[in-house]
Amino acid sequence: MPPTETLPQFSLLAPFDHRPRTRLVFGPGSVERVGELARELAAKRILLVTDAGIVAAGHAERVRRLLETAGRTVALFDQAAENPTTRCVEECVAVAKTAGIDSFVALGGGSSMDTAKGANFLLTNGGRIQDYWGLGKARQPMLPLIAIPTTAGTGSECQSVALIADEQTHQKMACGDPKAAARIAVLDPALTVSQPARVAACTGIDAIAHAVETAVTTKRNPLSLMYSHEAFKLCVTNLPRVLENPADLQARGRMLLGAAFAGMAIENSMLGAAHSAANPLTAHYGIVHGEAVGMMLPHVVRLNGKDPAALQAYAELASAPEIACVSEGLECALEALVERLESLLNAAGMPRSLEDCGVKRAMIPSMAAEAARQWTASFNPRRTSVEVFRELYENACEPRGDGR
Repeated sequence: MPPTETLPQFSLLAPFDHRPRTRLVFGPGSVERVGELARELAAKRILLVTDAGIVAAGHAERVRRLLETAGRTVALFDQAAENPTTRCVEECVAVAKTAGIDSFVALGGGSSMDTAKGANFLLTNGGRIQDYWGLGKARQPMLPLIAIPTTAGTGSECQSVALIADEQTHQKMACGDPKAAARIAVLDPALTVSQPARVAACTGIDAIAHAVETAVTTKRNPLSLMYSHEAFKLCVTNLPRVLENPADLQARGRMLLGAAFAGMAIENSMLGAAHSAANPLTAHYGIVHGEAVGMMLPHVVRLNGKDPAALQAYAELASAPEIACVSEGLECALEALVERLESLLNAAGMPRSLEDCGVKRAMIPSMAAEAARQWTASFNPRRTSVEVFRELYENACEPRGDGR
């Protein structure tokens, strides 16, 4: 028997230390329990953090009414913006201070949840968001947070990280601390039916990218792989159903669960190069995150597939929803996985080339340098560098509308 350190990485039982932080409350109509859940957390003065679209859909007023009926006092911050910035968080903190809150409810997509988490850092621990860039930098307890996603994508409801962009530099900062995690996540698939088709497509691709990336990172472990595989099975089989029939509540529910499970996988194994490459595209060209990560994902899978451990992990992921069978060969399974990802991107109407999104090849060197500095790049199974990201961007500039 060879010594442990010579065994292939995928054969190791990687250690982990898992402490569930977020209670999941799932089911159609489960949002009706928000008042009861707030009482259980002893939340009396709540800041409801959401965005204008959720207000227009009527969800914010409904949640506010449910909380007030339960005897809670509710203040509203409805200016959460896509890709929230330090300024957005500071504005949220100002409202929270004026209202004298003791808890948060975040309603909406990842932006609302990130805004609430970011505001929680500053309200309870002071300073600037930049002070919490990294892990475990909050020294004081944080206020209870209930997360209610209205999209099936980011999985932020199951993560302890707030992703906030610097208002000046546009650098995205991952601020993580166990205390920032939501105490309760309310997963009501009925709330996702109102999202526009484009939002459903982009967030669904994002959830799939989370499942794929978490399955191969250097931090993956038996627990994270369980979440990655289940998330992948749920999302790749149900995203097409949601796109074809937006009223399909069963498919909506499975997508919502898949996104949450993928969030749990991220919490336990982090992300990789596809997300590192996506962030500069959003910062410089305003490309929606789901589109950016979707365009980069097949290229990153092919890159990582040259690593034997990652190849095995991808093949096992593809076998979960029976896209491929490991026994038929790892390379064949990898190709089947890439083909399915390409097919899903096409079904979701995603742009298939960076040039289709206005990206200039002259920007590739600087974007590659930025991508190489992203935190998630350090967890990619294959070593990344500026040269590697330059090649990934160059490949992604080529048109691939045929799904091949």
